[in-house]
Amino acid sequence: MIMSAGRYCLRTNVDLLKPESVPEGEDVAATIPEELSEEEQEHLRKELEKVEEEIQTLSQVLAAKERHLADLKRKLGITTLSELKQNISKGLQDVASTNVYKKTSETLSQAGQKASAAFSTVGSVITRKLEDVK
Repeated sequence: MIMSAGRYCLRTNVDLLKPESVPEGEDVAATIPEELSEEEQEHLRKELEKVEEEIQTLSQVLAAKERHLADLKRKLGITTLSELKQNISKGLQDVASTNVYKKTSETLSQAGQKASAAFSTVGSVITRKLEDVK
């Protein structure tokens, strides 16, 4: 969604969340009106400065949250290795609970039972033949 404001266009925050809505490279030059008044340029500069400050603040908050997360994990004794083990275990449980896994497991079990029965029959036949030869 593009909202007109004077001689230039402002995108709503919702649009900025979509990567395709933010022009890059040569597309930027194509989207900037050729003539902006001093007032419009000053407004855009202030907005740019504000957004840069917000990004810096968010980066600092994220870094602080990551440190806090690491501290909590350390206090709880959660190591990278234990997290990896837990993730693998959960992944295996997820796979084992799928219908595809269950059907494959049942099919392989049935095939194993049939193969076992066939080997048993072959063994019985061979035993009988050997007894007949004696």
